[in-house]
Amino acid sequence: MSRSRPGPSTDPTGAPPANADDHGAPRRFWRALDRHRPPGVDTLDRSWRSPLRGPWLTAVYGSVLLVGLPLVIITGLLDYAAYGPRFGQAFPHDVGWLRLPTFDWPTRPSWLFRVTQGLHVTLGIVLIPVVLGKLWSVIPKLFNWPPARSLAQVLERLTLLLLVGGILFQIATGLLNIQYAYLFGFDFYTAHYFGGWVFIGAFVAHVVLKLPRLVTALRSRPFGAELRTPVAATHPEPPDPDDLVAARPGPATVSRRGAVGLVGGATLLLAALTVGQTLDGPLRHTALLLPRGRDNGPGPNGFPVNRTVAAAGVRPEETGSGWRLTLRGADRTVTLDRPGLLAMAQHTAALPIACVEGWSTRQTWTGVRLRDLAALAGVADPASARVSSLEKAGLFREAVLAPNQVLDPDSLLALRVNGVDLSPDHGFPARVIVPALPGVHCTKWVAEIDFRVRGDD
Repeated sequence: MSRSRPGPSTDPTGAPPANADDHGAPRRFWRALDRHRPPGVDTLDRSWRSPLRGPWLTAVYGSVLLVGLPLVIITGLLDYAAYGPRFGQAFPHDVGWLRLPTFDWPTRPSWLFRVTQGLHVTLGIVLIPVVLGKLWSVIPKLFNWPPARSLAQVLERLTLLLLVGGILFQIATGLLNIQYAYLFGFDFYTAHYFGGWVFIGAFVAHVVLKLPRLVTALRSRPFGAELRTPVAATHPEPPDPDDLVAARPGPATVSRRGAVGLVGGATLLLAALTVGQTLDGPLRHTALLLPRGRDNGPGPNGFPVNRTVAAAGVRPEETGSGWRLTLRGADRTVTLDRPGLLAMAQHTAALPIACVEGWSTRQTWTGVRLRDLAALAGVADPASARVSSLEKAGLFREAVLAPNQVLDPDSLLALRVNGVDLSPDHGFPARVIVPALPGVHCTKWVAEIDFRVRGDD
């Protein structure tokens, strides 16, 4: 839809004047599009009458996203790296030329993954009102007719389509994933990863194109003065090159202060309902969006469980007195029962465990150091360790640990938590706990650890 105003370079329909048709066929094409307007476009044009819409309000919302979205992007890519793509256990496995540089995810600080994953999920949620506010401020532009009047505008519209579609797709699939609601018929990890790169490309292009306009718009009105302006004194901004200002604005029913306050208040509300899932203590009870609930039962084992022993299909007889742990080295195999493990030197460490859905918790774990088990298997300097679970199938069945993760002094085969034996849901008789390791790789119901020496395939 055309939102152009009559002026020296356009007629009342918004089409270029005849004497501007220097490029022949291309100009005639755009003018033909302008004459063949889809039904309802003019009616829709008259519906966008809010006097709040304009470059300043759009720039305010955009500046918040300009700070917040790069943090979401960076933490998302870091979280992918934390899953160990060089061992083929990050999802998706094959990302082609979009693969990230290979490095071993560090174990220090121990809360690293808790922070990156917590920030990724929490920011992704609390920025939703800002995203919706920004879309509301520019929605008339999405229905412009003709969609573009030049090849440059076609490219701009394409980046806008990818930007809006990309961020809505990432938000929708991300929210469904953290609530374990897999309503879509495709693999979440693959779609979210490649969808993320589509959004990153569109976001970078949009920033390059629009950053000068954003800076100009923010400077056009003092922020403090605008927030003190009441409804009665709220007037439309002057016409702008991007046609964000309504062509026929109506009277203001809310001030720009109210619009900013509404979005800011919704953001703070979502933060209050979300942030507690990454923290321990009283704030845990405010996390109404916590996917596994806020009540995990009493006692030392009363903290979140991502996958129960029943869901994993591990039978009680497999974890009873007949359970054995098998350690494999280059030329040595060692078998230990639980009393044998308890007889070894025990180490205690307070470590967080964090899950991809955004929740995390810090508990005190006791068990045998993984490096001591590696030495027992005859591999003092392992290249990696493959940890296998009693679980028969699924993403949680096994994990590969990098050498720094095996050798960290706080990396444990945990036998106890908070001074008591692990509960069955928390991995009894033994589970892995490693500083800064994603929770999905802190394998529960461990049955075997294969320590690989350097040079092994």
